[in-house]
Amino acid sequence: MCDEPKIDNSTQEPMNCTNHTAYVQCLPAPNITCRDYLGIEKVFTGHEVGFYKPIECRNVNGYSYKVAVALSLFLGWLGADRFYLGYPALGLLKFCTVGFCGIGSLIDFILISMQIVGPSDGSSYIIDYYGARLTRLTITNATFRKMQTYP
Repeated sequence: MCDEPKIDNSTQEPMNCTNHTAYVQCLPAPNITCRDYLGIEKVFTGHEVGFYKPIECRNVNGYSYKVAVALSLFLGWLGADRFYLGYPALGLLKFCTVGFCGIGSLIDFILISMQIVGPSDGSSYIIDYYGARLTRLTITNATFRKMQTYP
């Protein structure tokens, strides 16, 4: 049985997150015998830590998803959303053109809401730990592609 990760209130990510990985304690079931890499056997009682399970976490630098969406919705025509996310040139351009006559504001609202546009430093938004997050799926050369068979 593994513990739930302890969540940091300021980042909404597991505590002690380094290199996109955090570790939680796991307790083996009682009367489980394990042999370590040296060949030493150990019998667990169910009350001691047997191993640490790695869990994925994200790099966040203080940009709130809720604030970004609110700025985009209410002040997007002034470029406030782009200034907040660290894109001052686009923010100034949106300010001078009144959000590209409203069309750019609508497009930015959709892109920020779908988490396609994020902070300029490459970090992730701060989103509630159990909140709605999007995970991008990508296909690279390391991705296995299964050949389609036709009947």
